[in-house]
Amino acid sequence: MTGAQRVNDAILWCVQLERRVDPYIRPLLDRLLRRPVQALVQWLINVRRRDEHLRLAEETVRPEEAGIAEDITRQMARFIAREYAPGCAQRAGNTKTHGVVRGEFTVSADLPERLRHGVFSRPTTFQAWVRFAGPGPLSPPDIKDNGVLSIGVKLLGVEGEKLLDDERSTQDFTGISAPTFTTPDVVENLKLQRHVFDGTPLLYFLGPRDPHLCDLVMQGLYAKTHSSPLEARYWSCTPYLLGEGQAMQYSVVPRDGTRTRAPWNPPDDYLREALATTLRERDVTFDFLVQVQTDPHRMPIENASVVWPERLSSFIPVATLRLPRQVLDATQQFALADRLSFNPWHALPEHRPLGNQNRARRAIYLRLSGLRQSMNGTPREDPGDGTWLGSATRSSGRASRRDTT
Repeated sequence: MTGAQRVNDAILWCVQLERRVDPYIRPLLDRLLRRPVQALVQWLINVRRRDEHLRLAEETVRPEEAGIAEDITRQMARFIAREYAPGCAQRAGNTKTHGVVRGEFTVSADLPERLRHGVFSRPTTFQAWVRFAGPGPLSPPDIKDNGVLSIGVKLLGVEGEKLLDDERSTQDFTGISAPTFTTPDVVENLKLQRHVFDGTPLLYFLGPRDPHLCDLVMQGLYAKTHSSPLEARYWSCTPYLLGEGQAMQYSVVPRDGTRTRAPWNPPDDYLREALATTLRERDVTFDFLVQVQTDPHRMPIENASVVWPERLSSFIPVATLRLPRQVLDATQQFALADRLSFNPWHALPEHRPLGNQNRARRAIYLRLSGLRQSMNGTPREDPGDGTWLGSATRSSGRASRRDTT
């Protein structure tokens, strides 16, 4: 173990110790400090940004982006090949599956005209698969790695042209439980992936030569000891089209506001157990909200460290995501997670992903998903095919072992 790894692990040990007491102090800290600290950090980020005088929904493509995306893909593929044996490969990000559940995504009937684009063009209900997961890149006990959760929503039966042709009738929405992404752009993301491979991810933020303290604080404001994936709010962090010339970010918000407390000495998979227990007892509903870009500078397309100010454009509810009561079988869960592939480019052109990190995701997600499924012997399939749904829930013992900690 190198000296840098020892420093990283010592810091990580302190973070994990804080996770034990976090449920008892976090509610008060959030009420008192989150808003003013976030305002200060966002001011520090924005004061260093120059106004490029772009139009709404306008992107700025760097000539080196394709090469950087390729480097990120190779770095993450090396990590997967090193950490996982064939038949046991996991995702390099959003790694640990807490649950894959059935859902119903219902578009509201009274939307204003400017929001009626893509899947929101008319009132309807789509069947959906919803995956709740941890951050990764590994799958330790939940209490050690539960600060930021993720969600993937895959709508089925979505008609029309798609930006990726591997799935003909789906629309994916993805998000994490923080309003900003871990890195502002692909240049910085490559630096982070190199640190992850070297076992020093925290030193990406704290390294004396190239620190990223603002991003560290933003993640820290929202990283906490979660009690259930069903109680977290999720943000897209990156923008998407909402029809031609209009950009949006979106958020998935639990409707009832229930907040339970994580146990003091929880089992390794307590988030999975909380998810299964709740859905065994009752339905759960999320509101799906969109925030439309109104200021190209204050609400940037290319910088995922900037929170789009709600005073410039508030979030508007456009749909509900209902998770009906259901019994989650662990073996079926892992078979589903193994066969599903979430990619923001599984999308209608009206919801095209925007910004450099989204542009990189097209190649990164597609190739890493193919690598994982190739290692596991689970060939790519189109879940929009109705015959897939029945076979997807028939699992194998090997699948049930892949996501253990």
